[in-house]
Amino acid sequence: MKLRIKLRTVAILLKIAAVGIAWPQAVAAQTASALSLDQLLSYPFPSNVVASPVGATIAWTFNERGVRNIYAAEGPEFAARKITSYGDDDGQELTNLSFADDGGTIVYVRGGDHGANWPAEGNLMPNPASSPTQPHMQVWAVSIKGGAPRLLGEGDSPVIAPHTNRVAFVREHKIWIAPLDGSKPAELAFFAKGSSEAPAWSPDGQTLAFVSNRDDHSFVALYTVATQPIRYLAPSTSRDSAPAWSTDGRQIAFVRQPGRGGVPRSLLAQPPAPWSIWVSDVANGTAREVWASGNKAVDSIPGVEGGGRVQWAAGGRLVFLSYQDGWPHLYSVPSAGGQALLLTPGNFWIEFSTLTADRRFVVYNSNAGTDRYDIDRRHLYKVPVDTAAPAPLTSGRGIEWEPVVTGDGKFVAYIASDAQRPPLPAVIPFEGGAPRTLAADRLPANYPSAQLVTPESVIVRSSDGVEVHCQLFKAAGGTAKRPALVYVHGGPQRQMLLGWHYMYYYANDYAANQALASRGFIVLSVNYRLGIGYGHAFHNPERGGARGASEYLDVLAAGQYLQTRDDVDTKRIGIWGGSYGGYLTALALGRNSDIFAAGVDIHGVHNWDRQGRPAPDLKSAYAGDGILEDDLKQAARVTYESSPISAVPTWKSPVLLIHADDDRNVEFHQTVDLKKRLMEKGVKVEELVIPDDIHDFLLWSNWQTVTTAAGTYFEKMFLKE
Repeated sequence: MKLRIKLRTVAILLKIAAVGIAWPQAVAAQTASALSLDQLLSYPFPSNVVASPVGATIAWTFNERGVRNIYAAEGPEFAARKITSYGDDDGQELTNLSFADDGGTIVYVRGGDHGANWPAEGNLMPNPASSPTQPHMQVWAVSIKGGAPRLLGEGDSPVIAPHTNRVAFVREHKIWIAPLDGSKPAELAFFAKGSSEAPAWSPDGQTLAFVSNRDDHSFVALYTVATQPIRYLAPSTSRDSAPAWSTDGRQIAFVRQPGRGGVPRSLLAQPPAPWSIWVSDVANGTAREVWASGNKAVDSIPGVEGGGRVQWAAGGRLVFLSYQDGWPHLYSVPSAGGQALLLTPGNFWIEFSTLTADRRFVVYNSNAGTDRYDIDRRHLYKVPVDTAAPAPLTSGRGIEWEPVVTGDGKFVAYIASDAQRPPLPAVIPFEGGAPRTLAADRLPANYPSAQLVTPESVIVRSSDGVEVHCQLFKAAGGTAKRPALVYVHGGPQRQMLLGWHYMYYYANDYAANQALASRGFIVLSVNYRLGIGYGHAFHNPERGGARGASEYLDVLAAGQYLQTRDDVDTKRIGIWGGSYGGYLTALALGRNSDIFAAGVDIHGVHNWDRQGRPAPDLKSAYAGDGILEDDLKQAARVTYESSPISAVPTWKSPVLLIHADDDRNVEFHQTVDLKKRLMEKGVKVEELVIPDDIHDFLLWSNWQTVTTAAGTYFEKMFLKE
């Protein structure tokens, strides 16, 4: 998002980023311990941890200054080694890692945009490096011993068939199959109406379950061989998804939701999204409901990590995540039906979860803990699938996530960070013991961990009484009043933590906040309502987003809190954020230029009518079916007033707008439109446009450009001599 930025200013910002230096030396000299953003962003970011089904081998990906590769380690030593040899910052993702059943091969996907809200025109893959050769999203296989990867075909979401060494994957909404050894090209598996997705092999590798999506309804279907018809399990007008095989291959559990339709509702309403779990007999295709949610908002299918997924556990039990008690918790229910058992009682949040190889335990991470600040951290736990007896695996002031259990059941592998040390993979014995960090040598030897500040937990209260958790970044030293910034995360289903974040986007923002603090800024990161970590009511507030922007009260409270601090210069308070954080940054600058003197708005939403909102059925509305004309007018008014464009008349503070023009999450036009509106109002606007990259900035060099430009802008606004 950019506003009338002078070409000379853009050139300066790009030049600073391109050479990878710190922010202007004259400014940096104002603080003795100013950190180079180039150095701070040089950490390797691990993700996609997977475990072999046999032995104690694990694998993960590292993003090292934009160069993405797969690493592996074998227990009990767990010495990390690189098994692919990609060498460029080319913006091609590495995702969807999985092991073959013998542990000797890893299948993965290279390319694509797995965080997109919609596909690009023509379904083109991202080309952030502006290559004249069109990139593709491809499925590859590589030996755990290394060597040249084998191309299996273009596609996504690969699953390996046990015993038969076939790989099924999705390409252009159809399912294709290729041999694991790449000995022949992939072939279209079958013809089926609608979109075919979510393939899942039976335990014997002979039958493929998949979801046949028909838009307003969907089926769980079975394909075996070309000479037999596709079978549909208990077809209905509902939307069925997430098929999960029983260990003996005789049953499939799946999630069922009502089909789309019914009487139209007001656009300001938040209707519940009830759901149920069904189990089908594979032999005859009949199915029965074994668990059903209630019909209140809190009973809705959880829109969080792990929500809407069923795991088949030992003893014929099904493990799933539900929000029904106000927190997303793990439950288990007998596959024959019966009372669901709450496995993880308490006021805390469950995220990444996985079953042990024997399916007797669930390992998960949560913001529970004995320390009162653990609500803003993550720790690992394990719990039996049939008993509400959680036990901690990790504790302390660190942050742990993405656990997997090795095939031999002896170790839990995961990723860990703390306030000073960026994320790295780690292992801990399943039965308890000391954790061990892996691949620590991949962190540059000169990485300035010791110079990073430990964020301080701060709680502010909004004008309507909502308690809001924040993290304050402040470097030691000096008595003069300092400039301050409110940082607003995106999502909005995110929670910033008291340390390095588990998402690459927010880990980079954490690094930027550390750099800002080292230059004399006080930075307050605000966990506004609509975010996760604090329960259903906080996550699903009334009048949130386009329905009234009630979450802005939390951002305003953060700015007002900074005004009360003796160490803050109240005339030098700014605000910055990306995506939903860009939206709230724009609202703040428009509504409260009296508090926020400048801002950096990175790919924010500025007009809710341009952000994927379905058009109501006006003909039915005028006829009296559901939405009435007065409802539509009220919804249009609230939607407009919740959009930053409505606050342009009172917008006075200067802003830097940043946006990549292949954004598949927030339409680039959001920034084009806002720039024109602000220019007509006479607001001082600068812009930075990133050609060909996407919402999450696939190129490391673009992250460097964007964060450097943001820091340079605030120093120009608030630290100039």
